[in-house]
Amino acid sequence: MTTPTALTVTELTRHIRTSLERAFSNIWVQGEVSNLATPSSGHVYFTLKDDRSQIRAVMFRRAAMLLRFALDNGLHVIVHGKLTVYEPRGDYQVLVDAIEPQGVGALQLAYEQLKEKLEKEGVFDSSRKQPLPFLPRRVGMITSRTGAAIRDMLTVLHRRCPIIGVVLYPVSVQGDGAAEQIAEAIRLCDRQHDVDVLIVGRGGGSWEDLWCFNEEVVVRAIAECRIPVVSAVGHEIDVTLADFAADYRAPTPSAAAEAVSPVLDDLRREIQGYGDRLRQGMHNHLVKVRQQFHSAFRALPDPQHILQMRVQRIDDLDHRLTRAMKSFQVERRTIVSALSSALMRQSPQRAITRTSMAVHQHVRHLTRTMRVVVSSKRHQFRTVATSLQTLNPLAILSRGYSVLERQPSGEIVRSRTQVQAGERVRALLADGSLSCLVERVDPFANP
Repeated sequence: MTTPTALTVTELTRHIRTSLERAFSNIWVQGEVSNLATPSSGHVYFTLKDDRSQIRAVMFRRAAMLLRFALDNGLHVIVHGKLTVYEPRGDYQVLVDAIEPQGVGALQLAYEQLKEKLEKEGVFDSSRKQPLPFLPRRVGMITSRTGAAIRDMLTVLHRRCPIIGVVLYPVSVQGDGAAEQIAEAIRLCDRQHDVDVLIVGRGGGSWEDLWCFNEEVVVRAIAECRIPVVSAVGHEIDVTLADFAADYRAPTPSAAAEAVSPVLDDLRREIQGYGDRLRQGMHNHLVKVRQQFHSAFRALPDPQHILQMRVQRIDDLDHRLTRAMKSFQVERRTIVSALSSALMRQSPQRAITRTSMAVHQHVRHLTRTMRVVVSSKRHQFRTVATSLQTLNPLAILSRGYSVLERQPSGEIVRSRTQVQAGERVRALLADGSLSCLVERVDPFANP
C-alpha cells in the first residue's frame, strides 16, 4: 500500500490563508466591539461579535492613526478589510483597514466623544473666558492667506477703525496637517504677545472642511492661550469645539472683526463731547462765582474786610482754575499723544496728520479761551477794588486827616464846643493813633 503524501501543519495553514484571502479580500462586517486591546505598538486588537458568533480582528498602527473616533467595548461598528489567518495559532481573523460606527458618522461620534472629554476637564468653563479689549492696538488673525475670510475681516477693520494694526499668521484651514499648523500659530502668537486679541477661523465649508477646528490640539491651544481668542469658523449655523473653547464666538469672520473694533468716528465724537461739556461746566462755574461775588459785594458791611476776603477767594479760584487747566492740558496731551502715535503707525498718513492737528487746535483754542476769561475777570475785580478803595475812610486819613475821640467815652469830636481845655482826646490817623491833651479851645481862626 502506497503511503499518501502528507502536508505539514504550516503548509496546510498557508494554503488555508491563501484561499481565504483570495475568497474574502474585500469584505464589510458589522458587529459589536469586545475584548479591545491597544498595546504600546499602536496596533488595535479586538473581537467582533453578534448574538451567536464572534471573530477576531486586528487593525495595524498605520490604519489606526486615521481613526476619527475612539474605539470602545460595546460600540457597534462596520469594519472593512480582508479575511486572513494568523499562522502561529491557526486563527482566522479580519485584517481591518477602516471602521465606521453604526447609526452615526465617524466625525460626529469623534466630535461628541471629544466634547464630553473636554467638558469634564473644564476646558469650556465660562470662568476661563477673558474679556475682549475695548480698543486693541493690533489684532492677530490666524487663517488662510488667500481665503475670503481675511479679505472680509480686513475690510471691516479698515471701515470701522483704520488705526488698528493687523498681524496675519497664515495657515492651512483644512486638510492634513491643518490642525497642527493652527495650534502652532496660536502658541507662537501667545509666546510673542505682540497682539491684544486673536481671531482664529475661516469661511464656510462642509463639515469635513471645518474639521480641523474640532481637533483636540487646536481646542487645547485656544483654551491655554493667554491672549483673548475670538473663534470665527464658517457660518452662523456651524458650531465647532473651537467655539466652545474661545473667549468669544463670532458667527462669521466679518462679525469677529466687528467684535474687536470700535467705530473710530464714534470715539472722536465722544471725546469732542467731553470737551464741550468741560467747557460748558467751566463757564457755568465762572458765572456762578460772578453772581456770588456781586451778591456778596452788595451785602458788604465792611468794605475793607470783604475786599480782603474776595481777593483771597479770587486768588484761590485762580489757583484752582490754573491747576485745572494744567491738568486738563496734560490729560488732553496724553490722549492726543496716544491717538497721534496710533495714527502715525497707520495708513493713510495724511488723515492721521489732520486728526492730530485738529485735536491740538482744539486744545490751543480752549487754552486761549480760558486765558481771556481769567484776564477779563481779573480786570473787573481790579476795577471794583479801585472803587472801594476810593470810598474807604482809611484812604481819607492817609491824605493827612485825622479823627478825634473824647477820652474815655470814645465820642467823636465834631465841634470845639464838645471839649474843654485840660481834657484828653485821641487822634485817629491812617497808621495808628495819638493821645493828646487840650491846652486851649479857640474858634476857627489862624493860630
